[in-house]
Amino acid sequence: MMGVFTIAEIGQAHNGSIEKLHKYIDEVAKTRVDAIKFQTHIADAESSIYEPFRVKFTNEYATRFDYWKAMEFSEEQWIEIGKHCKKEGLTFISSPFSNAAVDVLERAEIEQYKIGSGEITNFLLLKKVVDTGKPIIISSGMSSIEELNKTVGFLKKHDANFSILQCSTSYPTTPKNYGLNVINELKGLYGVPVGFSDHSAKIATGIAAVALGAEILEFHVVFNRDEFGPDVTSSLTIDEATELVKSVKQIHEALKHPVDKKDNSAFADLKQIFEKSLAVNKDLKKGHIITFNDLEAKKPKGYGIDASKYKLVLGKKINKNLNQWDFLNKTDVIL
Repeated sequence: MMGVFTIAEIGQAHNGSIEKLHKYIDEVAKTRVDAIKFQTHIADAESSIYEPFRVKFTNEYATRFDYWKAMEFSEEQWIEIGKHCKKEGLTFISSPFSNAAVDVLERAEIEQYKIGSGEITNFLLLKKVVDTGKPIIISSGMSSIEELNKTVGFLKKHDANFSILQCSTSYPTTPKNYGLNVINELKGLYGVPVGFSDHSAKIATGIAAVALGAEILEFHVVFNRDEFGPDVTSSLTIDEATELVKSVKQIHEALKHPVDKKDNSAFADLKQIFEKSLAVNKDLKKGHIITFNDLEAKKPKGYGIDASKYKLVLGKKINKNLNQWDFLNKTDVIL
């Protein structure tokens, strides 16, 4: 079992500031995450003034199109972003929302592509991405199994190297919508690596996803939750992301080493210390008939009859005087 591939999603947390984006790269690298993910927007190619807002989080932009315009970076800036990611040891991933964005990302030497759930049925974009030969991660957020079947069929037909993320497109995602059960359902259906894209802003969700079999874990990151943007309430802070990555590595290590409860030989010495022997809890005279209320169990094992075999002595006579707390052996009882 290879390691869980962890991805910190920046999205629009940079708010259109290239300086802030580069600061995110520096800070995310400190979390020990494997990859950092962005969104590559070219408003003219992907949208129009008629696109409605998903969340009207500000009056600064008259239209969603204007917002995407503000989130754009130039090709030269994307090239520098890619270089910075690699310098920090982070796999460079982005979600293109147009074929034009794919051209930009290719020139920026993108390493992997992420396909957002809103693009799952955009076979024009999928074909463009498949033709790059780069690994692809698709998000299942808004997709039904029927839609996923078509997309997976398309990707397999074109020999794409792809994986799927279970995702719930709600911000922030509440526990009843996590869909953790879908992780193994998707594995069974498609036979490809499956992960989890989290919008819960909770460390526990990612840990649970990995424990349930997620091989990829993506989560939004923000400097703090007082920041501005549509995904802030769905994001982890840098400190939380650091803790999540550490926890995920520990869970993965545990999953690599399943415990065989049929074999407890490794605990033989400890069992000798912690398991107990029968003793008497009061002074008893020779000939006394032992009752349950005469008995105690004391450490260690092996100095008297095993405590598990206490029924052997019930109703039996002792053949000598015993002092309180003496161990009780078979030689002390007329069996």
